[in-house]
Amino acid sequence: MTQNSPHQPSRRDRLKPVELVGISGVLALFVGLTVLLTTRDIVLSLITLGITFIVALVFIAMLVLGIKPNADEKSDIDEQNGH
Repeated sequence: MTQNSPHQPSRRDRLKPVELVGISGVLALFVGLTVLLTTRDIVLSLITLGITFIVALVFIAMLVLGIKPNADEKSDIDEQNGH
């Protein structure tokens, strides 16, 4: 790889955010359906679904930020920063 060519992220790197949003969506859908089946109130179910989605997304993002990069990731970060 030369200095002038931009770094092309792998398919896994590009799909990682989609996976995190998908996990949050599935968790929110589960909670929303559980509330709907127990209370039979659609508005309460939608409110719970939205709150759960946001809380799950923030929680998963905080967990991802807490992961320390390994040696390959560190070299990739240094390469992207031009070091």
